[in-house]
Amino acid sequence: MRANPGDFELIAPDTLGAVLSLLADAPGQWLPIAGGTDVMVQYAAGNLTAKKLVSVVNLPELQGVEISENEIRIGAGCTYTGLRAHDVVAREFPLLAKAAAWTGGIANQNRGTIGGNIVNASPAADSLPALLAYEAELILVSIRGERRVSYLSFHTGYKKMKLESDELVRSVCLSRKFEDYFHYSRKVGARNAQAISKVSIAALGRLRGEIVEDVRIALGSVAAVPLRLIDVERKIAGKIVGPMLVEWARKTAAAAVQPIDDIRSTARYRAAVAGNLVAEFLQQLGATSQGHVDRD
Repeated sequence: MRANPGDFELIAPDTLGAVLSLLADAPGQWLPIAGGTDVMVQYAAGNLTAKKLVSVVNLPELQGVEISENEIRIGAGCTYTGLRAHDVVAREFPLLAKAAAWTGGIANQNRGTIGGNIVNASPAADSLPALLAYEAELILVSIRGERRVSYLSFHTGYKKMKLESDELVRSVCLSRKFEDYFHYSRKVGARNAQAISKVSIAALGRLRGEIVEDVRIALGSVAAVPLRLIDVERKIAGKIVGPMLVEWARKTAAAAVQPIDDIRSTARYRAAVAGNLVAEFLQQLGATSQGHVDRD
């Protein structure tokens, strides 16, 4: 059943302060909407339960990318197109730039925002594994002020997060320390473009000689939330990448995920693919010590 436009109210305040005051005065009653790429799908299907919408898409406080010596701050209203076009993002955070290119078609990339991707909280979202791998931090804002939280612990369950009803995500902070890492990402889906992932991975690694000095591995579409394989990472660190380690990582990663059966894939397939992607990442990371793989 399609939605009736007359059942909804949409307002567009001019300032961030006005939006925050609205959220504070009526907690939980207003749904912030930016690009609307997910909200409008729900609306068209008649499944949008929120009836009061407040647009944040043109708020200048949520736009742009700020560059400092040690980090970048990406405004929550930054679109995927904006991420793809930004030279620092493309050069230092290629996992995020590639995820932006995976997200829908050009029309969706022109409208969809990184903040919306975060708060929509889909475990299949393309950008979220990259944010886990880069150990992003979020700036949350309300009329009470700002607070900075680790993205690693932000999602607490399916469609659940550490965001109060009067808060917005203002920006995403990424530390500028990954330029000399090997970056690896893959998205497994039904086709190359405009497909929701069956499994995705974003991973980073750095070797000291042949020894794994640091490694971060994040997966999408394999649990109720985007998943960071911290226990796997800890056991890989300090070791030489070889066939036994790769096979151990494959099996351990496949056992660590908690996928489901749905219309896109089966849990068994997702677990096997997750293990294979982790193994492929390690193989390519190990090959960098021999100069066989480009750091892209």
